Amino acid sequence: MIHVQSLAIGAGIVSVVIIGAFLAFDMFNDEQELTIEPTPIIQESGPAKVTAVTFMENGSPILGDPNAPITLIEFGDYQCFFCNKFFHETEDDIFKNYVETGKVKVIFKDYTIIGADSVAAAHAAHCADDQGKFWEYHDTLYDHWTGENNGWASSENLLQFAVDIGLNIDEFSNCMLDSKHTPIIVNSNQDAKDLGLTGTPAFFIIGPDNKVTKIGGAQPYDVFERIFNSELEK
Repeated sequence: MIHVQSLAIGAGIVSVVIIGAFLAFDMFNDEQELTIEPTPIIQESGPAKVTAVTFMENGSPILGDPNAPITLIEFGDYQCFFCNKFFHETEDDIFKNYVETGKVKVIFKDYTIIGADSVAAAHAAHCADDQGKFWEYHDTLYDHWTGENNGWASSENLLQFAVDIGLNIDEFSNCMLDSKHTPIIVNSNQDAKDLGLTGTPAFFIIGPDNKVTKIGGAQPYDVFERIFNSELEK
């Protein structure tokens, strides 16, 4: 069964430009415009304020060369059908051709919209990060995906995945029991909402000139390739 929210984002690509540090972020739809400010501010009402933090923080460790000219940010849910589709059909080619060659760096951010197991899986990945194995655990989660809300991301399975990639189980178990990474997941979800996201996966590509391109849904490899190459030509 495919969760309705995982379908919601649909297909679409939007580009915007940030001049200097930040400028207006136009989603080109009927929603209120998001505005970008140099630093987060407290506001009583109005549209969300989008800053560099919205994109770059509350996520995974960087995969790839930290100095790569392009940043790819993915908002995903480990239970999401289309996130899994992207992982198996597109991600490997992006990593091989752009990440491993130092052209693109990647950040994964949580948008846990499907169910409680989505949150548990996200938390487990961050616990694995405490031992330097976020991306190994991230890949293991998607390799064991069998659907949405059907129990594949149960506590027992999450523990077994930790065993499979060689984590210290006592440390991992204590991390899970203490829910120590709940704030980063909550904040990442808020970042997704501030960006107007309604489903997963969703991607933002930040080029060397700070141009931001939004990609909605599990688009094929050639969509990412075209944008990456265009940014690298500048």
